[in-house]
Amino acid sequence: MCPFCFVEKLSLRMKSVIERYNKSKEVHHLMGNPTSELKFWQRETAMLRQQLQNLQENHRQMMGEELSGLSVKDLQNLENQLEMSLRGVRMKKDQNLMDEILELNRKGNLIHQENMELYKKANLICHENQELYKKVYGTREVNGANRNSLLTNGLGMGEESHVPVHLQLSQPQQQNYDTPASATKLGLQLH
Repeated sequence: MCPFCFVEKLSLRMKSVIERYNKSKEVHHLMGNPTSELKFWQRETAMLRQQLQNLQENHRQMMGEELSGLSVKDLQNLENQLEMSLRGVRMKKDQNLMDEILELNRKGNLIHQENMELYKKANLICHENQELYKKVYGTREVNGANRNSLLTNGLGMGEESHVPVHLQLSQPQQQNYDTPASATKLGLQLH
């Protein structure tokens, strides 16, 4: 706020306080005389009506209406007031935008940190998966069919680390071993 505006507002505030004090003093003095009290309230009403009309006129002028009766100096004063008001609005808007940008950056950093934690967890799961694969199959080379089935289930060794890993529990598959026809059958037969 400019120093001139501050002094002007302070002056208006002091004037308002003095006026309220004088009114209070006058009302207290007039409490005993109904005619004087009536005249006081009539003056108050007329003064408030005049203030309302002045405020409405100032509002219309601020909106660019009814400017024909103003002098060049009045128009310049009005323009200065509008420029100061516009400057204040722009400063407030800029501050709000900066606050919003800072908040969005903070949220972006939190999301980035969360993403990095999830990435680390996914890598850990991938490494655990590789260790399990090594434990199950050892270091021997697996035939093409088993290797392909592992790749389609998301257990491949050469997968990229940013690809999502889908893990699920399943029962071990039964191996189909052919039994010779001459094998003996064990069991109890009743006649």
